[in-house]
Amino acid sequence: MTNTFEREVPTLLDGDQKTLFMKWLDEHSSSVMKVARAYTRDSVDCQDLAQEILLQAWRSVPKFAGNASPATWFYRVALNTALNWQRKDKPRRSRQQPLLEVQTIETRETDSVQQAQQRDTVRQLYRAIHQLPKTDAALVLLYLDEFSYRQMSEVLGISESNVGVKLNRAKKALNKLMEGE
Repeated sequence: MTNTFEREVPTLLDGDQKTLFMKWLDEHSSSVMKVARAYTRDSVDCQDLAQEILLQAWRSVPKFAGNASPATWFYRVALNTALNWQRKDKPRRSRQQPLLEVQTIETRETDSVQQAQQRDTVRQLYRAIHQLPKTDAALVLLYLDEFSYRQMSEVLGISESNVGVKLNRAKKALNKLMEGE
């Protein structure tokens, strides 16, 4: 029995990179934005990083060998790009601190208290994720995207048992950070 992604590799070899990339982008674009948001502090940087991730994914499609699922591969590209971007961008960010962070919150008449609370919780969660070590942040993002331990181990290059241990520690650290806000 062949997996879907094993059947897609010949499509790529036939030169239909754009079609395959667009299909994967449609299926996995949410993971790109989650990673970009977790590794940036403002919306401009988030958009820049998301574009960089998509560019790297496009460049990497010809190297896709079918050893992992497209979801795992896309996430790995996103995480590696985010980590490299953060490393390269650190000197610039340290010199360019915004004078004040302007956050626009859309208020609509149809906006309920529950929706506002949910948005606030999501903001708090991302602030807490920013404070985690990079590998813990990556694990939490994979967990939030409902990746299996096996998929997480493939993305991060660690054993499944190590995923369990690290994820448990990351959850505890995240809970402490969320309670401290």
